[in-house]
Amino acid sequence: MSALREGQLPVFVFPNAITFCADDQATHKQLLTLYNPYDFPLMFRVLSTSPRKYVVVDPEGTIKSRCCVDIVIRHNAVSSSNCGITDKFRIQIQEQGRHRTVLGRRDVPALLVASAAELAPSGGGQGTEGTEHFEQLPTPQPGNLPLLHAQHYALDARGGRLTTSHNVTVMAAAVACFVALMLPTDGERSTPLPKYLHLTVTQKMIAAYILGLVTMVIFRA
Repeated sequence: MSALREGQLPVFVFPNAITFCADDQATHKQLLTLYNPYDFPLMFRVLSTSPRKYVVVDPEGTIKSRCCVDIVIRHNAVSSSNCGITDKFRIQIQEQGRHRTVLGRRDVPALLVASAAELAPSGGGQGTEGTEHFEQLPTPQPGNLPLLHAQHYALDARGGRLTTSHNVTVMAAAVACFVALMLPTDGERSTPLPKYLHLTVTQKMIAAYILGLVTMVIFRA
């Protein structure tokens, strides 16, 4: 690891862009999953071009080897004046130790739109450099957001399976995601199901991604 140079190590994060919808409170909180497929632990730090507009619990920490961490990001300034503005988060990984050399970075754009109808595809950049000024995010006071702490998961030697999962849990997750994809999308009217069973496009995208991961686990088991 000592031979690695600054910015040389690829950073694996999903999704590569996040979108908040002002009219959908469920999207005001988003997850970024940061993966460490390497054989050594890494330190991570989350920076932002607009740190006052967001709350990020645990904006820095450590990821063990072959583990991943869910980083919770909440938009703290949802208003019409901020719609259409794209901010950026920079995920920066460092080696452990006194010097903490920056090994890699990845920028993830974050867009606030008025409604889901305005959603448009956008991409993030791997190790991009620009004129943006990234600042450190403030750490929330302990106890303010007890349910939003970053969650860590361990991956097995093949890099794709949660070591703490059981077959029953995996199958239940697959069924739940499949059912979620079968539910009507928010805005559909020709359905007898109540409104609380209508999922947003973002929620269905998350369900589809999780279903894909679970399917890989099932076939590799």
